[in-house]
Amino acid sequence: MTILIKGGRVLDPATKTDQEMDVFISGGKIQKVSEDIKADADQIIYANGCYVMPGLIDLHVHLRDPGLTYKETVETGAKAAARGGFTTIVAMPNTKPTVDDGFRVKYVHKKAEMEAPIHVLQAGAITKGQKGEELADIEGMVSMGAPAISEDGKSVMNSDLYRKAMEIAARLGIPVLAHCEDINLVHGGVFNDDDNAREMNVPGITNSVEDVIVARDILLAKETGVHLHLCHCSTKDSVRMVKEAKEEGISVSAEVCPHHFSLCSDDIPGADGNYKMNPPIRTREDMEALRQGLKEDIMDVIATDHAPHSEQEKRQPIEKAPFGIVGLETAVALTVTNLVQPGILTPMQMAEKMSYNPAKILGIDKGSLEEGKDADIVVIDPEKEYVIDKSQFASKGKNTPFHGKKVKGMVMATICDGRIVYSQKNEEDKKA
Repeated sequence: MTILIKGGRVLDPATKTDQEMDVFISGGKIQKVSEDIKADADQIIYANGCYVMPGLIDLHVHLRDPGLTYKETVETGAKAAARGGFTTIVAMPNTKPTVDDGFRVKYVHKKAEMEAPIHVLQAGAITKGQKGEELADIEGMVSMGAPAISEDGKSVMNSDLYRKAMEIAARLGIPVLAHCEDINLVHGGVFNDDDNAREMNVPGITNSVEDVIVARDILLAKETGVHLHLCHCSTKDSVRMVKEAKEEGISVSAEVCPHHFSLCSDDIPGADGNYKMNPPIRTREDMEALRQGLKEDIMDVIATDHAPHSEQEKRQPIEKAPFGIVGLETAVALTVTNLVQPGILTPMQMAEKMSYNPAKILGIDKGSLEEGKDADIVVIDPEKEYVIDKSQFASKGKNTPFHGKKVKGMVMATICDGRIVYSQKNEEDKKA
């Protein structure tokens, strides 16, 4: 299939290209990027006024497969990703059973080959069953294609065991994706520990829950030489520590989720499970620090922490409701609305943080629109205004605090390996 993308604003961080050009795709590859391409194509996408970026890459997704497929599956999660502009996603291993050996990594990859319209990479757990007692088969998982290890959903509290895992990861050349949470400091917390939580009479989660482990993990990364990627950072001190670590030459990167740069604890309307995530939405001061960290390129990545749950689960009393919200289908709009439109990030920085930088962290040959590269591309209309409607999500999960929010920034088309895997025009035609 041949595709010609006409007249879009091509944003390629790999070459620093920011120019209105055409893109010609054939044989699953980007064949030509230049002005006014004359070529016959099976399909033409008119992208005037749109960003044309490398396909987005999400380092932090929960697909719930195997074992929790009533929440999400590889297929539904991948379709949600395509709708959100993502062409590669990394699935976390906290499934049931835990993805802690090569066979389970292979299961997800094989299922993705059969069912997913995009690339799905399965991260491996650090410890068996994520119990924090014995290392998982890290080498076996990497041999089956795991691009990283993570204990996401918790931290490995045994620092010596964690250091050994980091040493193995450093030797194998893969990053450690770290969920930073000192479980001994949580005390059943629900929302951020501030006046809002106290007014709702719910236990709070202090910044130290995150900050203590961020500091520990940075020190262990310094000692072992592994690349440490800090997931879903939420505090001002996390930003400060990442900056200082980078200045010292430690191999560290960090991500911020759209919900953490879009909301602060003052925005929580009450004991609503759709506002319950881990780490929690923090204070306005923390939110502004995260935004500034993204602007100054201290924080490298925007990732969703897509965490689908059933409606019944989220409707439980707030202390019992599970942590997490969905994010694959709202990430582009929240980034455009809250960061690009106000001038906090440039469109090029958006492409860097949502595609180029994640590719570099994973060590995969993606995140670029250079000629000869795989044709993984997203077309985004930054001016298209609409209201987020969770009933339209491809994900099984509808748990979002952003339902009904007016935003700008719509994914118009997602192309993966030279195939159109999502088209807003096709969606509109179906409804007509």
